[in-house]
Amino acid sequence: MYFKSLHKRLLLAVTMLLLLMLAACGPKSSGSIVEGKVNVITTFYPIYEFASEIGGEDVNAINLLPVGVEPHDWTPRSQDIINTSKAQLFLYNGAGLEGWVPNFLKSLDSDSEAKAVEVSKGVDLIMTDEEDGHDHVGDGETDSLHTDPHTWVSPKSALVMAKNIKESLQSVDPEHTAGYEERYQKLTERLSALDSRFTEELGKLPNKEIVVSHQAFAYLARDYGLTQHAIMGLSPDSEPRGQDLLDLAALVKKDGIRYIFFEELVSDKLAKTLASETGVSTMVLNPVEGLTEAQEKNGDNYFTLMEKNLQNLILALQ
Repeated sequence: MYFKSLHKRLLLAVTMLLLLMLAACGPKSSGSIVEGKVNVITTFYPIYEFASEIGGEDVNAINLLPVGVEPHDWTPRSQDIINTSKAQLFLYNGAGLEGWVPNFLKSLDSDSEAKAVEVSKGVDLIMTDEEDGHDHVGDGETDSLHTDPHTWVSPKSALVMAKNIKESLQSVDPEHTAGYEERYQKLTERLSALDSRFTEELGKLPNKEIVVSHQAFAYLARDYGLTQHAIMGLSPDSEPRGQDLLDLAALVKKDGIRYIFFEELVSDKLAKTLASETGVSTMVLNPVEGLTEAQEKNGDNYFTLMEKNLQNLILALQ
């Protein structure tokens, strides 16, 4: 009887979530081309932040993804094609995050000199079976396996990405190589310090299992010894099966998990339903895919959000 009513409630939550996602429509991206600077177009927030940090005053960075919009379902507008055609550099994550990139690049002006760079290149990618929710590190790609694109959520991968961004800036603007190198070194010091904190703090904790709203934390889990259980798949609108939700509810009860994590850019309905059914609390674990308007006003960035993630993980896993 309990599981029947749980099943009904969870189904209702799934339906509401899908309706909310269909209704959501994002604003336009901001920024315009500046003559005399290296114009860098980035596809979403973490790449924008790293490119701005390394680029400094030599670069005009334009982020395509607007504030408060989740990157998985976003597609570019005609103004984005015009801007990118005039830019020197187009930086995208790759690893399957931006499925629109090949067609987008084909639609740039024929005389465009924009150099396209996949910044996740060199990260040891994780393959995930969306059906069983298991990660397969380094496996060959099969029909049921998908590349997990959420590389940036681990500081270890972010270090690889920062290096790719630095080298791409140096390749299109060799004149400012030394400045890019210097700012890159400062950024890597901060990323390395963050990496050390995650290693040290999470290594001390007795519990290692996290339940999250969407499967965005595999790189973080792999690099710092955690196990991720996700309500939804790689894309936050991939609909969970009723049986998966019942299995998760059973796991939460069996393993004494005290918190279910949700994220700000995606509806928290499913996480909250699962939490109330299992009698546990919810807390934010941010996949740092973008800033909310409040976070932007607050001056938040990759480092402040990842630090909050660490504090919430410490609280949940004690």
